[in-house]
Amino acid sequence: MKITKRYRLFKNYFATGGFILFVHAGYPFLIRYGINHVPDSVAFYTLYLQRDLLNMSQKPATIKEIARKLKVSISTVSRALHDHPSIGLRTKMQVQQLAKEMNYEPNLAAVSFKQGKTMTLGAILPNLGEEFFSIAINGIEDVATKNKYTVLIGQSHDDVEREKQIVDTMRRHRVDGIIVSLAKTTREYDHFQQLKNYNIPVVFFDRIPDLPDAYTVMCNLENSSVELVDWLVAEGHRHIGFIKGPDTIIQSTHRMQGYQQALKKHKIKPENSYIVTTDLTRKKTQDAMHKLLALKVRPTAVIAFNDYVALDAMQYARSLGIHINKDISFVSYANLPLTNYLDEPPVASVEQFPYQQAEQATSVLLQLINTRNADEDIPLKTVLESKMVLNKK
Repeated sequence: MKITKRYRLFKNYFATGGFILFVHAGYPFLIRYGINHVPDSVAFYTLYLQRDLLNMSQKPATIKEIARKLKVSISTVSRALHDHPSIGLRTKMQVQQLAKEMNYEPNLAAVSFKQGKTMTLGAILPNLGEEFFSIAINGIEDVATKNKYTVLIGQSHDDVEREKQIVDTMRRHRVDGIIVSLAKTTREYDHFQQLKNYNIPVVFFDRIPDLPDAYTVMCNLENSSVELVDWLVAEGHRHIGFIKGPDTIIQSTHRMQGYQQALKKHKIKPENSYIVTTDLTRKKTQDAMHKLLALKVRPTAVIAFNDYVALDAMQYARSLGIHINKDISFVSYANLPLTNYLDEPPVASVEQFPYQQAEQATSVLLQLINTRNADEDIPLKTVLESKMVLNKK
């Protein structure tokens, strides 16, 4: 028998030889050959394998087929498969054993239709290349998996138009709910508000919208900014620069408010010239750092929007011969694990708990999904306390 491209080939090696499995006209065939020899032409006996001997080629059984073989009703089989208490133990065991032998799999589409759910969640994040969001997605998936949900992931790459497309795609896929961390260019929220018309709840975390009725999970970064300034002042710093993120990110404002509040507490006059802005790109961060270094009185410490911004600012300062964390000390937010592998990380960083934020956001979303028609009080705002972490290097 000639093996041609028309056949699908699969090969398994064993200590005494091997097998070629191919499918022809819908039927599986198994051919054995000698050690380390794969023939171009095979002239061995072929063995037709009944479909119930190969799970990979067997068509899954239906509830009707199981019911017919056992001579019971379809409803009895359905209840037995769902461990319904009205079904006796013997019948239940017979049904479940035969279902296993016949390779029965639940029809998820039918289950979804019956429950009014697709058992799918959407997750829209700026960029999984950022360690913060790659950690966050683990929190989302862990909670989803425990609750038998699948997660459909989309990356906005900080582009609001792309974010809108992803929202529309997820809506058309009828996800049961969506977890979101906003793109930095998102200024309007109509594409999320419209999801209410489709009964699709949304929970935002970390990068949240300025909406009074939005479900949000975030860290208290205003308090942690105060903590950073307190520590820097205790270290002897009086001229503290601040690199803030885009105004579209609400947490940028929270960070800055904490910074200004702490300066006033220590009777240090906040200087507008010490506050510069980046759009989170390397070029704009370098421009922001250039402005701080051009001041008549340079800052002796800089608070950066996050660890990535801090690293870009530090790189630029280093290129000008500035000794990092000696001439200028850098502190930031996020406390990403990657900083542990740097010779000169920021001296301190605020832990924002991305896993816990995402985990909590997913839990809130599942509550909303499961209580759509129930009168249950679910808090709109969830705030986690962040904390400053010193890098001991």
